[in-house]
Amino acid sequence: MDSPAQQLTHLPVGTRVVVRYRIDGGLTDALGDLVHVDNVSCTVRTRRHGDVVVNLDLVTAAKPVPPPPPRRPRRF
Repeated sequence: MDSPAQQLTHLPVGTRVVVRYRIDGGLTDALGDLVHVDNVSCTVRTRRHGDVVVNLDLVTAAKPVPPPPPRRPRRF
């Protein structure tokens, strides 16, 4: 079975993904559209932090996810 990092390299650019990866002190997630992937790193375009570059050696989990739900209208 492929590692999570290897699975990322098989996904087409434009796929919405969640990538869990190691940082100092723990783990964090990047949720968004896969905009670049090669054998060393991937780039996920997120809403909050823009383009997040993740070294594939740090990836602990990754998978495609469905599109975000539509935004709700503001309540007054």
